[in-house]
Order: sequence, then C-alpha cells, then structure tokens
Amino acid sequence: MKSIKMSAGFLTCLILLGGSYEEAYAESTRASNCSSYGEIKPSQNPSFQHMNCLLTNAALDANIPPEVVKAVATTENGGWKQFDENGEPVISKDNGIGLMQITNRLGYDQEKLKYDINYNIQAGVEILSSMYHRTDLPKIKETGPEVIENWYFPVMAYNGTKPSNSPLYQSSGLKNIEAYQEKVFAFIEKDSYINNTKLGQFPFNTADFEYDPKSSENIVFRNMEYTLADQMHVSSYQFQIGDKVLLTKDTVNLRSQPSTSSVAKALAKNTTLIIDGNFLYDQSLTSINQFVWYPVKTVDQKLVGYISSAYITKKLDEPAVKVMWGKTELKLGQIGKATILTNTNLVKMESNGSLTTVRTLKKGEEYRVYSFTSNHGGLYGVGGGSYIQKSTNVKYETPSKSKLALLSQ
Repeated sequence: MKSIKMSAGFLTCLILLGGSYEEAYAESTRASNCSSYGEIKPSQNPSFQHMNCLLTNAALDANIPPEVVKAVATTENGGWKQFDENGEPVISKDNGIGLMQITNRLGYDQEKLKYDINYNIQAGVEILSSMYHRTDLPKIKETGPEVIENWYFPVMAYNGTKPSNSPLYQSSGLKNIEAYQEKVFAFIEKDSYINNTKLGQFPFNTADFEYDPKSSENIVFRNMEYTLADQMHVSSYQFQIGDKVLLTKDTVNLRSQPSTSSVAKALAKNTTLIIDGNFLYDQSLTSINQFVWYPVKTVDQKLVGYISSAYITKKLDEPAVKVMWGKTELKLGQIGKATILTNTNLVKMESNGSLTTVRTLKKGEEYRVYSFTSNHGGLYGVGGGSYIQKSTNVKYETPSKSKLALLSQ
C-alpha cells in the first residue's frame, strides 16, 4: 500500500464511535472464530486456511466482502506472509509492513503492525473501510457495501488515487490494466470465483478523471455516480440457512466433505440447492483455496453435501405473476374494478361524513376497487381514503375466478 494521508472521515468515524484503533482491535471476534486452528506462534506464519479464516472474519466484522479483503492481501502480499523465512516481519521497499502492507500510518502501533498478525489485518481492514466512507470517491447508484463492484474506488484509494491508478489512460482512453484496483479485481475473479466469472464493468469516460499524468497530485473525480449495465455480484459469504442458491457452472462437484479431495457427485448448471448450515473452511492442511464450503441439500433432499462458494449465486425469488385485467394489473386485496363511462368526481369523506371533491376522473380511465360502502348511495373505495360514487357514470365489475386463480399462484 502506498503512502497516503489518513482521511478526516476515518478519524471522524473513530471519534463518533468513541473508540481507538486498539479498542476496535480488542473487540474483534475473529481470533476466537479461528481458534480451531490453534494459537498463532510468535514470528511464524499461520497455515493458509488459518490466514483465510482470519481475513474472512475481519472482513465480515467490518461489513466488507471477504472476497475484496483477500484480494487486497494477495495484491499487497502474494504469499499471505507476515514474516519472512527468518521469522522477521515482511517490510517492503516503500516501508509497507506485514500482510496488509501498512505504510505511513502513525496512528497505529508500529511494532504491533510488525509482529501481531491480527493487528496488521485489523489495520488494513479499517483503512479499507474508511476509504469506502469517503465522500470524494464515486459509487454505484443504489448499491451498498455488500456489492463487490462498489469497492472499486475504495480499493483504488487504499493504494492511492494517483494518476498511475487512473482506470483509463488519459491519452488513449484505453483501460489501465496496471492500475492497482484492476489487479485486485482480477484476483477476485481468479481466486474467489475460479469459473470464468467476470465482475461488472464501469462505463468509464476519460472526462470522468481530471489529472496531470506527469504530476503526483491526486485524481479529481468528475463523475460521482455510475450505473452498471453488467450483472453485479453480492458477496458469497452472506448466505443464510434456508437460502436457495443456483450453480453457476456445469458439472460442479457436490462433495461429501468440505475438501476437494473428498467424494464427489457432479451436478448440472442452474441446479437449485438449499443452504443447510454455516460455511466452513477447507479441511485439507495443504489447501490454498480461498473459497469456503457451504453444507447444502437438493430441493428434494435426496442429496446432501458441501459445495464451493465459488460456484453458487443467490437464487432470486420468482417474480410475482402479473395478471392484467383490461388496462390495469389485478392486485391482491382488490375486489373489483371501476371504469369511468362519463367524467365523474373522485371524492373523499370528511370527519363529519360529508363528501368533498378531490379531482375529476376522465372517461375511459380504470381504477382498482378495494372496498364498498353503502353510504351516500354507494361508494367504491379506490385506496388512499378516496372513493368513486356509484352511478350510471361508472361501470363496476368483479374479477373472474380464473383471474383470481392466476393471482394466487
């Protein structure tokens, strides 16, 4: 991670929470969540799956997709090593410290950053989280932190919003695949999905980024909100028991144990599975897989086993059946339909029982009727406390049994 100034937003966040780096670190639960791997020994790197557990839980604690945190760690430190072969802390040429390569962060205990793996991970996660909450970085419209693509600019800022990380080359408009965030997102695709899944692409334009290629000044972002046409991806670590998921690849192996070395049964693409428990890490001591395993069962419950998180996606609920009745859609709770034959008034009933006109309804318009009262010669309730008076100006109909049957499916 390059040298970058601590954002005011991050400091404000800590002040508002009434905490400090060390208090946040002390409150973390990830060490206990990974206790099955044993204690971390001084100046020794944990096993890959132990480190996988630490990074995953730190990310979940901070409401960051673990796919993002792990890819940042891979980009910063390819081997996920806190210590070198001599047991000394890994220090980069630009003085980046440890697994998350924390650089020039004086608010952290520098010795802890070197020798305490949990503390180093916590620092990296806190910094990354603070980048997400910056107000000077673009976001994807109407999405939250659970969407992996929405971390594109926070990941960029983790390394620095310098011209070298511009998503496009200013001179040619071509994609800058050497940008830090592009490398991170390539690792997400490679290690967390491993099935040719492509993350959603931003519709960038060179006018979105203002900077001098020869300067070290930060990029000024001119477009602060994007809409992606491509499918976006929610973290695979948020599935709950009972969730339905779909297989994203053909001939995916359903395993008898959470390990690629266990007995397998091939399943077809788009097979629906039901999450049957919390995810587990790979049981193989030599595994370097970053994905996790979910216990699952088929819908008919004839097959049970474990499936890799790399090959499943959340199955969306089937869209509600849309039943059209003339010009309008039939809705649950609707008892009938009023068609205006001659211009008439939409009215409201006052507290004293009198009627007042809201507006004029035009000939040919249709309105859903949800209630009927005999007051004032008959009133059709059309919602929102409004009524249409029963008269020869209005045609009232009730839905057929066949349409109601379609609506109840």
